[in-house]
Formats: sequence, C-alpha cells, structure tokens
Amino acid sequence: MTDILEKSQARQRLRSLSEALDSGALKQVARILNGGLSPSDIAHLLESSPPRQRVLLWKLVDKQLEGEVLQYMSDDIRADFLSEFNAQELANLLEDFESDDLADLLQQLPDTVIQEVLDTMDEQDRQRVEEVLSYPEDTAGGLMNTDTVTVRPDITIDVVLRYLRRHRTLPPMTDSLIVVSRRDEFIGILPITRMLVSNPASTVREVMDTDIEPIPVTLSDTKVATLFERYDLISAPVVDENNKLLGRITIDDVVDVIREDADHSLMSMAGLDEDEDTFAPVLKTTRRRAVWLGINVVTAFTSASVIGMFEETIQQVVALAVLMPIVASMGGIAGSQTLTLMIRGMAVGQVSNDNVKWLLNREFLATTLNGFLFALVVSAAAMVWFRDPTIGLVIAMALVINLTIASIVGTLLPLTLKRLNIDPALAGGVILLTTTDVVGFLSFLGLATYFYA
Repeated sequence: MTDILEKSQARQRLRSLSEALDSGALKQVARILNGGLSPSDIAHLLESSPPRQRVLLWKLVDKQLEGEVLQYMSDDIRADFLSEFNAQELANLLEDFESDDLADLLQQLPDTVIQEVLDTMDEQDRQRVEEVLSYPEDTAGGLMNTDTVTVRPDITIDVVLRYLRRHRTLPPMTDSLIVVSRRDEFIGILPITRMLVSNPASTVREVMDTDIEPIPVTLSDTKVATLFERYDLISAPVVDENNKLLGRITIDDVVDVIREDADHSLMSMAGLDEDEDTFAPVLKTTRRRAVWLGINVVTAFTSASVIGMFEETIQQVVALAVLMPIVASMGGIAGSQTLTLMIRGMAVGQVSNDNVKWLLNREFLATTLNGFLFALVVSAAAMVWFRDPTIGLVIAMALVINLTIASIVGTLLPLTLKRLNIDPALAGGVILLTTTDVVGFLSFLGLATYFYA
C-alpha cells in the first residue's frame, strides 16, 4: 500500500513539474526537482525531455544531486553532461560513487581527462578505480565493486559483530561477509542472516558457507547475469586466476546488465544503439540511421537483381508480380521466428553444440509442416483468384522451399555469426531477410519460368 501511495505522489509531482514548466515558473520547477523527486525520477525526467528543456532542467538541479542523477542516466545522455565538466569538477562530483559506478562513468571520458580525474583522488580511491578500469567493461572485473567486508575463518562470531559495529555503514547490498585467508584467498561466505542467529562463541569456520563458487574476473557480464538469475544471488565474490579476492558484484549492477542486453537485442534488430537518445537532435539521429539504411539498400538491390533475371517471365505472366511478395514474406517471418528463438536460447545459455542438431531437426520439421499447410491454403487462393492451376502449383512448391531454407538459416546463422565474433542480434536479421527474399524470388520465378516456358 505504501509503495502504491509513493508512486501516486511521484506521478503527481511530475505532473506539477510539467505544469510549472509550461507556465515558466522556474523557481517552482527547481523546488519540485530538488525537494520532491528522487535522483532516479529526475534522471527519467531529463531523458524524457527534448534537448532544450533538458538543458534547462539540468541547470536547475541542485549541485549536490548532480552526481546521483548522473548514475541513473543512459550512457548517451550522460556523456553529453559529463563533457561540460573539467577534471576537478568531475572529481568533486564523483567522490561518493562506488568504484564500479565511477569506472563506468570514467570510461565515457577521453583518456587524458580520466587520468586528470584519477590524479585528483586519494591513493586508496585511485587504486580501487584503477583496479576496475584494468578490466573490460563487459566482464566481471568491469562490474565488480572493490569495497568489500572480509573476515578470517578462525575468529568468533562475537568478534565479527564487534568489528562490524565499528563501521558507520556497510557497503550497499551486503547480504554476506566474504571469508578469506591471510593472503586474501577466497574461502567462503558468511551470510549475515546466519551469523545473527548463530552462537557468538562459534567460529566463522563453523558457520560459513563453502559451497559458493566465486566468479572469475574474466567471465563475461552476460554469463554473470545468468549465474545471478540461476542461483538467486544478491552479491557474489570475484576472484583472479589464483583465487585471490578482488571484489564483489551486486544485484543492482546485474539488473543493469540484463536491461542493457534486452535493449541491445531489441534496438540492434533495427540497427540502433541500445543507448539511443529518444530525443536526440535531427542530424545526430540521421547520421546514426544512415549506415543501417545504406546496408539495407545493398540488400534490396540484391533482391531486385534476382527479380530482374526473370523479367521476361513476369511480363508473360503478370500474376507472378502480384504473388511473389507472399513467398518472400512468409519465408522472412518463418526465419525470424527461428532466429529469435535461437538468439534468446544463446543469450540464456540454453543452446550449445550438444543440442544444435536436435534444434535443427525440430525447426526443420515444424517449419516444413507449416510450409505444406500454408502452401495448400495459398495455392488454393491463387488458383481461384487467377483461374490457373499451374500458378497454384508453382507458389505451393516455392513456399515449401523458402520456409524450409528459412528454418535452416535461422537455426545455423546465429551460431555461425557468434563464432565469427559478430553480434547475431545486429547482423542476423539483415542476412536472414536477404536470404529468404533471394531464395523466395529465385524459387518462385525459377519454377514459373520452368512451367510456363
């Protein structure tokens, strides 16, 4: 009930803010921004505003809130705001950031600016950030936070509790303490819930959990997200190749990975960046989309050239021009169904070399059966429409051929692209649709040329 009330109040504040903006009451806008909205709400409002209004709102945000607001922004918009700060201003702005969040922000800046910001930090903070920056952004090392609470296995629970009371606060998402040796080698974890109900005289070794597998620092962020989902983790330790503890990953960063992967899959199918700004300026939007449209021009000419090969046949049988988009469209849809299923299966780790053959057989049989079914429906409609049994036979055969090829390509294409280190979500759709168009036109017009010659 409380959550519903809070959400209702937040929506009311946003409506009030919109009304104040429309009326030009900037003092009221500033009061609502800094006194009534959370940093995440402010970030959402900025992302939902056209460029001019966004700049105005940003100027009204309290300086003390700017750092928190930046944490919730998408990379594309955040980069625009970060470019306005000098090194010292950035250092002051980011001083309360956790090491993983700070590293994410710094990676959007030029190398010279990164070094200037690092030089303004104290030794301990600089070492933590440099540790995270030394690993690729899309690995466990790039996700981890070096701020951890560790304990030794030979001390008692009572000693641990007294040690924790000396801290003013604990790192966010601390659901367990990490147990390490004197050489900082990972041994296990001590869940706080278990510690609180254990005998204070018990040692950490007697209470800790040693069944937890630490995450290798080089593991990809997608696989990290899969582990968190599979084992319902809130946090997990990260180790190097020698089992030395480097830091930990928390669920808030994993949620970001899951969201970014989902955005990437969705936007890549249209050739767009997952951080694409909804309200980006016209020229910036035009430039980004031009590349993808240019690629599609090439593929369209490929399909058109196949049609051009059968120009004489089309002139003789005009019905072919009416019906041939059906063959290409049906193949494209069938192939896209298979392709989407495969990409999702690969993303969640369900597809491997061991089960590809089974998937290929299943997709082949399912799509072929659908091919025969819709071949009967479409051929019957074509024969009634044009009163020509031959054209019904031609389109039926072409549909079966194209849908069968679509299932094979849709299954094997993402696996092939993955082995070539090409993103299947980005390139798979274009290659598949070009293939189904070419095969569809070639089979339909080729069969028509054979039967009508």
